[in-house]
Amino acid sequence: MQFLKDNIEENILNAAQKVFLRKNFQKASMREIADEAHVGVSNIYNYFESKDCIFYKLVKPLIDTLEQMLYKNHSGKNKDFLNKNSDIYLSCIVDEYLSLIQNYRSLLTLLFFHAQGSSLENYKEEFTKQSITVVKKYFLHIKQQYPNMNINVSDFSIRLHTAWMFTLFEELIKQRNKPKDVRQIITEYITFEFTGWRELMKI
Repeated sequence: MQFLKDNIEENILNAAQKVFLRKNFQKASMREIADEAHVGVSNIYNYFESKDCIFYKLVKPLIDTLEQMLYKNHSGKNKDFLNKNSDIYLSCIVDEYLSLIQNYRSLLTLLFFHAQGSSLENYKEEFTKQSITVVKKYFLHIKQQYPNMNINVSDFSIRLHTAWMFTLFEELIKQRNKPKDVRQIITEYITFEFTGWRELMKI
């Protein structure tokens, strides 16, 4: 019976994604989700407490991935950024961004363009604040190992770089570029970011 229960929940989530993409979170109704899923409205409440719970469950894989990227790339173990010739590291970051776009395009669309009225409508701002804290902690850590490094970087600059990352994802979603063009665009962006940070931090 558990297998059947999981199937019903997945069916509701798939139906909700279609409705949210068509109408946005705010305008979508539980009745429309139920109709799309071919289940009764009351049955949906056996799996989800609210429309917001459905939306959150849908985009959670994307949120988890974004936060994993943030912490992995700004952990004490990450020294590759300090290598001025870290072409392999740059390639890994490009692949990471490319994978995010390829695997989560629909969820990125939901989170960035259809979340108004949900508990995640301010996610980008919350993630940005989190980024500032994580990055500044990372700077303090690498300063201990590289005393000559400049880490006197304003919160505003860190905020701006995070905003640029979100803008990159949003534009790639809207423009629907060819895969080879997407890789080139991401490579150009990451190269620009690396060059800027290295100059700013005197690496």
